[in-house]
Amino acid sequence: MPRQALTMTAALLFSIGLTGCAVSVNDRAVGRPTAQHFGASALPFSEAVQAGDMLYLSGQIGVAPGTTALVPGGIEGETRQTMENIRGVLSRRGLDFDDVVKCTVMLADMRDWPAFNSVYVGYFTAGRLPARSAFGANGLAYGGRIELECWAYNPQ
Repeated sequence: MPRQALTMTAALLFSIGLTGCAVSVNDRAVGRPTAQHFGASALPFSEAVQAGDMLYLSGQIGVAPGTTALVPGGIEGETRQTMENIRGVLSRRGLDFDDVVKCTVMLADMRDWPAFNSVYVGYFTAGRLPARSAFGANGLAYGGRIELECWAYNPQ
């Protein structure tokens, strides 16, 4: 990838992290980025943003759809709901977990790592896991135990 494209990609990712919005680097007509946002909500971010051939999903947590209530069942229950929430975002765009290429995991307690992994791997085709980063986080939204954000390949 050319250096300028890498710099623009880094700026894009920085934009996603700070604002919950993103831009596409494909607007050649005016020479500046454009965006295709998905998912209107009362929260200050898009559920996903298409940028070029990539779909960047905002972090999902284990809340029941349309609520701010965490599902019961501890880390396993929240992980299942988180994965189902991600499935919903993907399916609304005609995608599935086979299209996911990168995930970032945030755990409120790193001791939940094995229990999280036991649920997480069941959502992917065997031998076809996305690249992944994980870290411990203090203070996830709504007191959740898990937040997961993903990138999916979605050629336009």
